[in-house]
Amino acid sequence: MSGYSQAVAATSSDAPSNLNIANALTVLRLVAVPGFVFALLFDGGENATSRLVAAIIFFVAIITDAFDGHLARRYDLVTDFGKLADPIADKALIGAALIGLSFLGSPPLAVELPWWMTIVILGRELGITAMRFAVKKYGVMPAGRGGKAKTVVQTAAIGLYLLPLVEGTEMFILGVMYFAVAITVVTGLDYVVDAIRLRRSSLATSV
Repeated sequence: MSGYSQAVAATSSDAPSNLNIANALTVLRLVAVPGFVFALLFDGGENATSRLVAAIIFFVAIITDAFDGHLARRYDLVTDFGKLADPIADKALIGAALIGLSFLGSPPLAVELPWWMTIVILGRELGITAMRFAVKKYGVMPAGRGGKAKTVVQTAAIGLYLLPLVEGTEMFILGVMYFAVAITVVTGLDYVVDAIRLRRSSLATSV
C-alpha cells in the first residue's frame, strides 16, 4: 500500500462513525416532531392533556439538543451527518411549534400567537441559514454572541404557549413572546454584521 493510501485509510479509520449517541439523539429529535404535531393539534388544540403531552415532547427534544452537541464535542463524535441533521431538527421542531400555535389561534387559557410573530422568527432562522451558506466561501461564520440567549428565550416563550396555564397569565405570556421576537431580530442583525465583516476581511486579505 502506498503512503497516500495508508494516510487515507488512517484518516478514514479515525473518523467517527455516524452510528453514535450524539447522532441518535438528533434523529430522535427529528422523529419526535410528527408526534409533537399530533399532540399539539389533537382535538383542535383544546385538550389540556394532549397539550401537556406536546409540551413534554417539546422540552425533552430541546434537552436532547443540548446533550447531542455536548456529547459530539466532548467525545469527538462530530460527523458530517450531525452537522447537517442537527440544525434541520432544531428548525423543524421550532417551526412546527410556531406554525401549529398560530394555526390553532388561541391556546387554552392563554393568548393567541399572531402569524406575524411566527413569520418573523422563522424568516430570521431560514435567512441566517441561507446567509451562512452564502458566505461560506469567505470563511466560517461563528455562532452569534446572543445565539444561546435567543434559543433559551424562544424555548421559554413557546413552552408557555404550549402549556395549558391558568387565566390571568395572558399578558405575561405575550410579553415573553415579544421579547423572544425582539432578541431574535437583534441577534439576526448581529449575524448580518458578522457576515459583512467576514466578507470584507476575506476580500482584504486576498488583494
